[in-house]
Order: sequence, then C-alpha cells, then structure tokens
Amino acid sequence: MHPVDQYEAFRIMADDGKPLADIAARYGTTETTVRKRLALARVSPALLELYRNEEMTYDQLTAFTLSDDHRRQEEVWNALPSWNRTGHAVRNALREEAIPATDKRIRFIGGLDAYKAMGGDVRRDLFDERSQGHALDVALVEKLVAEKMEALAAIVRADGWAWVEIKSEMDWHGMRGYGRVYPVEVERSDAATKELETLRQEQEDIESLIENDGGDEGTEARLAEIASRIDAIDREVYAPADLERAGVLITLDYTGEPAFHRGYLKPEPAPVPLNGKAEPDNQDGGEPGTVVDGPTAPVLTHSVTLVEDLTAQRTAALRLEIANNHRVALASVVHSLLLQTLLPHSRYHSCLDIVLTTKNLPALMRAPENNLALAGIEELRERYGYEVPGNPADMFEWCLDRREDELLALLAYAAAQSIDAVKDKYDHRKHERVHSEALAVAAGLDIGAYFEPTAESYFNHITRDGIEAAVSEAKGTDAARGIARMKKGEAAAYAEAQVKGTGWLPSPIRPASVVVQVNVPEADAIGVDNVLCEAAE
Repeated sequence: MHPVDQYEAFRIMADDGKPLADIAARYGTTETTVRKRLALARVSPALLELYRNEEMTYDQLTAFTLSDDHRRQEEVWNALPSWNRTGHAVRNALREEAIPATDKRIRFIGGLDAYKAMGGDVRRDLFDERSQGHALDVALVEKLVAEKMEALAAIVRADGWAWVEIKSEMDWHGMRGYGRVYPVEVERSDAATKELETLRQEQEDIESLIENDGGDEGTEARLAEIASRIDAIDREVYAPADLERAGVLITLDYTGEPAFHRGYLKPEPAPVPLNGKAEPDNQDGGEPGTVVDGPTAPVLTHSVTLVEDLTAQRTAALRLEIANNHRVALASVVHSLLLQTLLPHSRYHSCLDIVLTTKNLPALMRAPENNLALAGIEELRERYGYEVPGNPADMFEWCLDRREDELLALLAYAAAQSIDAVKDKYDHRKHERVHSEALAVAAGLDIGAYFEPTAESYFNHITRDGIEAAVSEAKGTDAARGIARMKKGEAAAYAEAQVKGTGWLPSPIRPASVVVQVNVPEADAIGVDNVLCEAAE
C-alpha cells in the first residue's frame, strides 16, 4: 500500500479505538510502522496530496510531522526554493532555529536590515556590543535567498548556457561524473595587444605609487578603470558549441558571496542498443582492431594481459627517466597538485598517482569570514588561479615553461592546502599533530598574528570559570577577582579587555614549548604547580 493509503487505513481503525498491536496484526506490519504512518495526521492534506502525486519525497513529508500547524507547514513548503527543500531544511524551518547575522545567507541578502525590511523578526543580545543578532523567521530568510539566487540565475541563463542550477551546497563528491568545458582566449588585434601592455605598465606604476603613500583621490579610481579595461581586452569566452551543451552551478561560498561554477557537463546516460541488448564483449578479451573494408583484411588485436605487460614496461622506463630529470619531476609534481587545488575535478589529467586531500577548515570555524589566515589563502588562490591556464590540458606545458623558483612557490601553495593539524573530538591524528608543531617551529609561525582572544572569538564560548582561569593566567589572580559575580556577557567583555596586549593564547593553539607563568600573590601560591602543569599541557 502507498504510505498515505496506509495512514488512512490505520487512522480508521485507530479512530475506532483499536490498539496499535491489533492494527499492525491486521495489516501484517510492525507497531513502529503503524506509529509512523499515524504521525502523518499532523501533516497538511495539501502536502499529503503532493506526496501522493510524487511531487515530494517521504523524507520531506515526514519532516512536516514536527508541527501541527498546517498553515505554517504550507508556508514553509512554498517559501523554501525547490533546490533546497530537503527534509533537513524543512525541519530547520519548522523548528524556527534562529539564524545568526554572521550566517552566509544573511550576508548574501544584505544583512539583517534587508531581512527586517521584508518583515522579519530579529532577536538581539543586550550584551552583544557589535549589535549583531539572529533572524527568527527561517522560511523568510530562505525565501529571500531563493529570490536573489533566481535573479542571478536569470542573468547567467541570458549568456546562452544549456542549463543553470542552484545548489545550497556544492557536493564535490557527487560531481565526479561531470565533465568540463573551458573558455578560450579571445584573439586580440595588434592594437589591443599594444594597449594591454601600456595599461599593465600604468597599473604597475600606480600600484607602486600607492604603496609609497603617493597619489590622490583619483588615483584609485584610475586603477579601477585600468583593471576594468584590462578585463575587457584580456578575456576568455566559451565556444558557442560548448554553451549549447554545458551549464552553470550557482552556490554560496562561506563569506556569503555567490560562486559561479561554469562549464560543467552533466553525465550522459549509457546508450541503449536498438535490439535492447548489451553489445557482446570481445571473445578474446582484447581491443577491437581498426575496421577495414574487405572480407579478408587482417585485424591486429592485443589481449588485456599483453596490453598490461607492455604498458607496465613503458611505465618502468618512464619512472627511471623522470627520476633522473629533476626539473621535469618538479614540474610534474606541481602539475599534479595544481590540478587538485586550482582546477577541481581535473586530477585525472596527470598520470602521477599523487592524491592531495584538504580539510574544509571554514566549515569547522564559527566565523570563518573573520579569519585572517583564510583571507590570505583566498588571496593566494585568486592570484595563482589568475595565472594558471583554465584548461587542464594546457597545464603541464605551462608548468614546464615556469622557472624553478616559480615552481617552488606553486609547490609550497599546493602542498600547504593538505596540512591537517585539526584536533577533532576523537583525536585520531595525534602523531600528525606532533609533526605540525615541528612544522610550525620550522616555519616560524606566530599564531598571535592571526588570532586574538576576544569575546566573540573565544570568551563567549567557554564557561565563566574558564574565563576566570584565563584571566588569571594572563594577568594574575588579582585581575580575575570579581568575575564570578559578573554575568557571562560582562565577564567575556571584561576578559577581552584584560587579555588584550598580553600575548596570552588559549592552550589548544599555544606553542607546545610555551609554559604559562601564572602571576599570583604569595598567599595564593597553593596549587600553582597544578595550574602550571595544566598550562604546559
């Protein structure tokens, strides 16, 4: 029976007072199934009808059982965009989970002011000095995001793409079956080439002037004009034939900026033979030879085993040659790593079986948009992404043309993306994190240049006792007196002011060799040894 039919049948017996066990026995199912189907009584009849017509999944339908308000259920369904109507999204909207002002969706729609202008309610913390708050109407936020994303999609569709899709998050693992097409450079006239050279020279001169505190109000405006003109001359376009078959995926990055992933090809379904049967395999397991007209034309075939043997011998020879050619080896490694860092889904354009994995650090941070190190990494990615060719087929030749110092800089960038010194709740990477300490020393890492303990970044996320202990470490027990009588928000703000300028850091990011000396009066010295041991850990 269809689940909705089951629900209606079970409901009739339940309304007659039949126990769950009797209903389950009558229909040959379990009490759990009966209970789940009867829970559908909470769902709006209009939504049940959508599910019956296969316009909704069972996961989506069951998400609505969190609420008994049919009007609210229908509002949520209509507010959520079609590309984000997952069961998870429905549940979040029905739970009315507040969305912080720092969320990428709030940033994308123009902040809480834009949300409030559309009638949305905001909750603010009285102790939030930065006047940030939370949006309370999740469905309204999703609706505003959907409208703005659809407007962007309409602009992209006007470029002639075969398809444009909006995704709440990019599932790179699920994109493995997709192909890619790449833009090609627009052929420039001699006059355009000369103008480009002149503009770039002027651009360098103005940038040097600005760095030396020179220029006036119009200098930066001129720099923007030059950049715009350079983009107009030195541009790449997609071939019309590629536009007719490729598409664009639109999503939001962690800062709330729209990201356009152009040139993707959807996987094509396997062709169905005319007779409805699969083509027979080669009887000898070899490759089919070239078809030649004539009944007696010879056909050269190689068995799979022979092909493996021959190519293994060629691979061994290639390994030895590359081992003795350091420059080509360096270019090959850089080529393989850049394919995995700057050109997603292009790893298989290299025969080097080097796999670079990178942890999604922004997803683990509370406020990635405020992290200075992430901003620096993004600047490097944009700079190198601008320099390398967009087509992975051209990447290896480009690497071979680079100087050794350029290759080493690219190697450092790509290799750095694989660093994982994160301590998760299971802490499976103890040995790796020990090496990360040695790596930090070798690189001369000063974490204080990237992280400052403030109320927002740290103190709001620990207990009041923890705040007291932190201030004691940084300024001594005298400075920490009275924190126990403060409200949490006041204590966090007080700790930020006290710790500022001391160089104190939380133990998880403190260099392993640093031992914090707690400044305590002689009378309070009891137990200091324990504090020092904990700080050293």
